[in-house]
Amino acid sequence: MTDTIFALATPPGRGAIAILRLSGPGTDTALRSLGADGLKPRTASLRDLAHGGRAIDQALVLRFPAPNSYTGEDCAELHLHGGRAVVEGASLALVDLGLRPAEPGEFTRRAFQNGRMDLAQAEAVADLIDAETEAQASQALGQLEGALSQAYMGFRRDLTSALALIEAEIDFPDEEVPENLARSAGPLLDRLIADLKAALADGRRGERVRAGYRIVLIGETNAGKSSLFNALVAREAAIVTPIAGTTRDVLDADLIIGGYAVTLSDTAGLRDSTDPVEAEGVRRARARAEAADLRLWVRGPDDVEGDAAEFARPGDLLVLTKADLGTAPAVPGFETLTLSTMTGKGLGDLLGWISARLSRDLAGTDFPAVTRERHRRRLVEALAAVEAGRAALEASPEMAGDDLRRAAEALARVTGAIGVEDILGEVFSTFCIGK
Repeated sequence: MTDTIFALATPPGRGAIAILRLSGPGTDTALRSLGADGLKPRTASLRDLAHGGRAIDQALVLRFPAPNSYTGEDCAELHLHGGRAVVEGASLALVDLGLRPAEPGEFTRRAFQNGRMDLAQAEAVADLIDAETEAQASQALGQLEGALSQAYMGFRRDLTSALALIEAEIDFPDEEVPENLARSAGPLLDRLIADLKAALADGRRGERVRAGYRIVLIGETNAGKSSLFNALVAREAAIVTPIAGTTRDVLDADLIIGGYAVTLSDTAGLRDSTDPVEAEGVRRARARAEAADLRLWVRGPDDVEGDAAEFARPGDLLVLTKADLGTAPAVPGFETLTLSTMTGKGLGDLLGWISARLSRDLAGTDFPAVTRERHRRRLVEALAAVEAGRAALEASPEMAGDDLRRAAEALARVTGAIGVEDILGEVFSTFCIGK
């Protein structure tokens, strides 16, 4: 990393302020070339920037010397006026001075590679930028502050303690060490197995907070799904007609309910059809229903218990629509709410029920939430290795030691302590330019 990079850290387009970030060994040289010399660290200074005899802007400039900067390198920020011409002029000047535009996530990647944060914290930076709800921001901040990393470090400390007992018996058989020292690691491994299982048994809470909780409307044709969808998203997003089978595809809308991100899906009425277009819509509806976190089983007054009943699961909600025209009978085993999209009666109760369900499913637990499938895979690997080590402990401490080292490596990959080159591209490619 001998080159120096720059990027716009504020949204592109016309604005009051535009901030260009710089990072790398050539930062101070570039600042002096632009006319920004004599800067005190971490102090905003007003400077007239120019290059090649041409004025660029009168800007506030901040300098952050290494290693006390975001990336751990020499860094700077140019707080420019937000006109396109000003930003373009400053950018062209930086290129002319030998700097290059940063790639997506390159600032944070450098921060990771320079030890300013671990990989889990770097991922939290991207999550915090993308956060649209209070729950998403809170979860990302906790991860950025190291809550998840500390939990994994705790697991690795337990593994290290167990390995120390096992290695002592293997490496010093002739020394005065307690008999069956390796076996004394058993209770420690039992506790660790329980902790890893608890971490995995979170119902994918962190991933659902981060990516959005999936709610799917299912039901027969003309049950009132699209009318309910429109009422919940507060706009005419879906076409509503008296003709059965109007909805042919899955229609999604992103909402915030109770402080949580929700993806609500309207689907085709579940029935057998010889129409190939409708049949494909029904296939997609069934697939979406299978993958949902929650299904709202919508039934109108004239509905019978048809194909939709196959996809409703315990814990789903039965919604009896068109209450102004009558109500369908309740179905044993399902909590039921009655409403009318025509009059609006019952919609508040439904939103309150969904909000309570989100709080129940997504509220915090003792272990910081697993926010990515990558983390979950490593936890699964670690758990399998620890269980194998525990099983081998009595018969072969050497094999148990190998298993526990595999478990430690799996956990270390979450924070990037080892073996990260194969995943760096995957992690940082999703970042925005300038971060």
